[in-house]
Amino acid sequence: MACFVYVLGCRDKAGVRTYVGWTTNLDQRLARHNAGSGAKATRGRVWALLYAERFDFRHEAMSREWHIKRDRKLRKALVAWL
Repeated sequence: MACFVYVLGCRDKAGVRTYVGWTTNLDQRLARHNAGSGAKATRGRVWALLYAERFDFRHEAMSREWHIKRDRKLRKALVAWL
């Protein structure tokens, strides 16, 4: 089953925020975040998909998620698209 690592972004009165996660269904996961039933940190905001990568195995996606969460330079470059 394919897995995806994704970076979401939003701009609100507090500034620009990013969120990194992984899923097996990217469209459904983005819809859940925007509906307020996703991760607690994403509730109450409208998120846009900034970046996604596809992996064949869950452990690969989870490892890449860990690395992206720590890559502030990449996340900062991605929010320029907002």
